[in-house]
Amino acid sequence: MDLLPIKRALLSVTDKSGLVEFATFLHENGVELVSTGGTARMLTEAGLKVTPVSKVTGFPEILGGRVKTLHPHIHAGILADKDNPEHLSTLKELGIVAFDLIVVNLYNFAEAARKGLDLKAAIEEIDIGGPCMLRATAKNFHSMLVLPDPADYAEVSAELKANEMRVGLEFRRRMAAKTFERTSTYDRMITDYLSSKTA
Repeated sequence: MDLLPIKRALLSVTDKSGLVEFATFLHENGVELVSTGGTARMLTEAGLKVTPVSKVTGFPEILGGRVKTLHPHIHAGILADKDNPEHLSTLKELGIVAFDLIVVNLYNFAEAARKGLDLKAAIEEIDIGGPCMLRATAKNFHSMLVLPDPADYAEVSAELKANEMRVGLEFRRRMAAKTFERTSTYDRMITDYLSSKTA
């Protein structure tokens, strides 16, 4: 798929810079917003209509927030190849609605490490669902757009405005590459931290 229409987005971010403005732009252009936790609260308080992830999954956030987005209704909606009729048939059969855009940035583990938290407290700042969604979306860039950085909101908004709320394949490929670079750096930071500690 060359030009991907953006109709449904999942937003779950730690760095909320520019989030309300970007989400407002999406909402005003007919994009359904799905979100989690603090991100959903912020968008709702800004007057935007937001569907909670728990409504999509039919399952509450559990284990103190450790499990929110790790669910087939999220990941099948991300990983479905929109050019594959079998994938689309499976989604329809199971009542799963595909996403088009994932806006995710990760827990600030570097800040947790700098605070000198004990090992058990520090590992609570290791993001699991975020990297899973980022990597899944980046893998499926032929059918999805991933945004791992608020610095890209202005560029993608311009791209969408220029293409009637559609985004080109080359832009999606570039965002996918940036995403894998981000998750790789994140994993390396955690590796270095854990390697420097004793249990």
